[in-house]
Amino acid sequence: MCAAVKYGSRGPALIPRMKTKHRIYYITLFSVVLLGLIATGMFQFWPHSIESSAEWSLDRRSVHDAPLVRIPVSSPIPERGDLSCRMHTCFDVYRCGYNPKNKIKVYIYPLQRFVDEVGVPISSTGLSREYNDLLSAISDSDFYTDDVTRACLFIPSVDVMNQNSLRIRETAQALAMLPRWDKGMNHLLFNMLPGGPPDYNTALDVPRDRALLAGGGFSTWTYRQGYDVSIPVYSPLSAEVDLPERQPGPRRYFILSSQTAIHREYRVELERLKEENGEALLLLDKCSNLSQGLASVRKRCYKGQVYDYPQILQESSFCVVLRGARLGQATLSDVLQSGCVPVIMADSYILPFSEVLDWKRASVVIPEEKLPEMYTILKSIPHRQVEEMQRQARWFWDAYFSSMKAIGMTTLQIINDRIYPYAARTYEEWNNPPVVKWSSVNSPLFLPLIPPRSPGFTAVVLTYDRIESLFRVITEISKVPSLAKLLVVWNNQNKSPPEETLWPKVAVPLKVVRTKENKLSNRFFPFDEIETEAVLAIDDDIIMLTSDELQFGYEVWREFPDRLVGYPGRLHLWDHEMGKWKYESEWTNEVSMVLTGAAFYHKYFNYLYTYKMPGDIKNWVDAHMNCEDIAMNFLVANITGKAPIKVTPRKKFKCPECTAIDGLSLDQTHMVERSECINKFASVFGTMPLKVVEHRADPVLYKDDFPEKLKSFPNIGSL
Repeated sequence: MCAAVKYGSRGPALIPRMKTKHRIYYITLFSVVLLGLIATGMFQFWPHSIESSAEWSLDRRSVHDAPLVRIPVSSPIPERGDLSCRMHTCFDVYRCGYNPKNKIKVYIYPLQRFVDEVGVPISSTGLSREYNDLLSAISDSDFYTDDVTRACLFIPSVDVMNQNSLRIRETAQALAMLPRWDKGMNHLLFNMLPGGPPDYNTALDVPRDRALLAGGGFSTWTYRQGYDVSIPVYSPLSAEVDLPERQPGPRRYFILSSQTAIHREYRVELERLKEENGEALLLLDKCSNLSQGLASVRKRCYKGQVYDYPQILQESSFCVVLRGARLGQATLSDVLQSGCVPVIMADSYILPFSEVLDWKRASVVIPEEKLPEMYTILKSIPHRQVEEMQRQARWFWDAYFSSMKAIGMTTLQIINDRIYPYAARTYEEWNNPPVVKWSSVNSPLFLPLIPPRSPGFTAVVLTYDRIESLFRVITEISKVPSLAKLLVVWNNQNKSPPEETLWPKVAVPLKVVRTKENKLSNRFFPFDEIETEAVLAIDDDIIMLTSDELQFGYEVWREFPDRLVGYPGRLHLWDHEMGKWKYESEWTNEVSMVLTGAAFYHKYFNYLYTYKMPGDIKNWVDAHMNCEDIAMNFLVANITGKAPIKVTPRKKFKCPECTAIDGLSLDQTHMVERSECINKFASVFGTMPLKVVEHRADPVLYKDDFPEKLKSFPNIGSL
């Protein structure tokens, strides 16, 4: 018999119904598991440290809202400071780890109010405006992290900028109480006013273990080279006063002294110089007839005459910066802002950011004992150099002194460059105004650490209106295997380039750049389109070079990337009868130049030619429409101390279609002017940098009786 099947209102009862108490048990278990998963997810994405949750944000910068921390009397005190510390002994670079952006991560401790056991603060001023601005700038930068586990560098929120406001012992104890202190390892302290009466130490007196110190008054005795960072003494006065940049040039006064608290011996010597040189020197002091306050700080006086400060600094070519009780003086910042060349007299002073800044380009440093000779020393500086120093001084202020943000970012960048030296800024990036885009080029004088961004070479063709010849040149160059890009510099402002459809079809990118003026120097401009290290400069009428000759020239350049590598060679000779240099184009056994009508060179030299060519050479070339190739030969030889490399037997360029009207080099006055160029350039350089050699580079098997198909470069011209 079949058993009867029970049916209920919900269908067949195939599975027994769960009892109520079991249902509650499973629901509770499911809820616990679900909550556990949610908690795990929150923990996964929540900061992994209690410290990191208290990030440095706007709502935590109020001293009144900061938690109070009492310092027990028995709290440990850090050691005085290890003068032997260097980055490889007192800094743990492994905390920084690999970073794809090559940028350190900086953690700022949450703000706390430290007091002693009886409630007296460790500082009489608390958090200064300057230090708050500094921490704010860092927290808004790419350096900042709120995750303490990712941090490479730690910055305390304890303000030690001005030692005069600190209780030394208690401040040191507060530092030692920081959770990650670890004897100051990887900690950075900022201090601008070190020491105190009567000795005024040149470094912060607060014991700080192994912490790095960014200090504003280091001497050679207290500065740990390559570890500490010398920073400027910030001048709030110069930041509050808007001084428009003034064009470099002669000023009303030759020398100006504006400091009010200099030693009496220095004051007496300056007064003596004033008597000897009269109106050329302006000696200012504080105004005794004005009431104390902000108005008096912004005034200086001389014999009852009142001057606005710092505006008066712009009226002088040189401004004196003497040491006071401290080596570091805020006057230096005021002077730089005014575009006045600082004359620094502070023996043993470590100039701000001197690790990366070339102060010889923006200042004159004179030993204190040479103060009586100051006027004579400054008078010996050429006017052109003074103008360059005025321009550089102002740029230093704009880039590195103008705000607490600028000072803080520069300090961190210097430390960053130490930790990631392969990605560090170059001398040019630190010292040249940003109009020069040094970041896109590496000097060939040093071995590269990474491969070039683009292999091969870029052919830069200078043209005016020889369309047929230009197209033939493009067609021939396009056959060279290592060609990466063609760049046509269109130097004709009265005529437009041909339409795109008319240009030869080539397998590499072809770009046409139109210039604003017809200048020969345009061929050496560092165009952004040049991405390769190697550049082939070539004229629009050089149709005789074969693809084998060009490829071989490029291969030679790869072995000697700091040289000019070209085809026809030229020579400079000394004419004893005329007593001057002579340009020689006849066939000889010697070479000191190669024509850049077709020559390979490193694109670094485009930057030097455009932005660093000495004197008025570039203007001379553009005015005479000649000698740009001689100027480039002078420049490269002067920088490297090496001769160019001539490749292949070709001794001259033959242009069948060119006439005396078409070819500049065929002008009868050409040779005379070329000789004038050599003498002009030698005068500007102050020496003759060109080097003479008696060899050239030819392909292996070039002259051997060997099957042509087995030679790497069979098609090499003879003339």
